[in-house]
Amino acid sequence: MAVSQTTLWNLISGILGVICLLLMTTMGILLKNCSDCCSCPKRWIGHQCNCYLFFDELKSWTESRDFCASQNSSLLHIQNRDELRFVSSSKYFYWIGVYYSKENGTWLWENGLALPQDLLQTIQTFDTKKCVIYSSSHSVLDVSCEDKSHFICKQELM
Repeated sequence: MAVSQTTLWNLISGILGVICLLLMTTMGILLKNCSDCCSCPKRWIGHQCNCYLFFDELKSWTESRDFCASQNSSLLHIQNRDELRFVSSSKYFYWIGVYYSKENGTWLWENGLALPQDLLQTIQTFDTKKCVIYSSSHSVLDVSCEDKSHFICKQELM
């Protein structure tokens, strides 16, 4: 009887060992997949599976846009109030991906979508200078695209 109990316990411990190994492998795969979708490059800040890089370097709007593109990102495109609150922790005025389209007579995001009026305070269009800077006080100003300013690059991971 003692021999058969030992054999039974060996079988049970072997099965439990295999189950533990399978669970650990599954957890490793799940954690790797999850961290890959939301991991940001070095120096970038992650927020809701997007990556942001706040630059203190001063560049024109076009230089900033081109630099962001070289980093597989774009100038900041604010999509919702939560993201607006997140970038409001910044301390400077920053270029964002908004410009004035003379053809359409309206402000557009860099990707061609219209700027929602309820997300950012209305930008005065009396003397449009074509590009927009944004500050942590929720101020948006249209300034010459040739002016130099800090900028925020955004990399959308999902």
